[in-house]
Amino acid sequence: MIGETEHGNAAAEFVLTAVVLLALVLGVLQLGAALLVRNTALDAVAEGARWSAIVGNSDADGAARARAVLTQSLGTGYASAVSASRTTWRQQPAAEVRARIPLPVIGLFGPPAAIEVTGHAALEPEP
Repeated sequence: MIGETEHGNAAAEFVLTAVVLLALVLGVLQLGAALLVRNTALDAVAEGARWSAIVGNSDADGAARARAVLTQSLGTGYASAVSASRTTWRQQPAAEVRARIPLPVIGLFGPPAAIEVTGHAALEPEP
């Protein structure tokens, strides 16, 4: 039998449990969004590096390609800080493209230039 002191506790318990469960679900969704943004940016800079490494293309071509992919997939706010250069990667001449993108903290909004991603591609040999 339920004592008189336990009447009405179910509603309070439900609210407390629902708040904790909602916070957990939203946290997992936000972590997924941050990983999606990071992985998309990694793919964009890798694409830019591959584009830059093709014979006849320059570093500017690779940076432009990475900016285009970032703009198309994530938006213009994610394509503002992209750079490209030639480097040596694992003892091989390579093209390198870097991007500094915002860390999505609330939705897709967050501190700017919080994540830095880099893509490399081996340079094609001259014919």
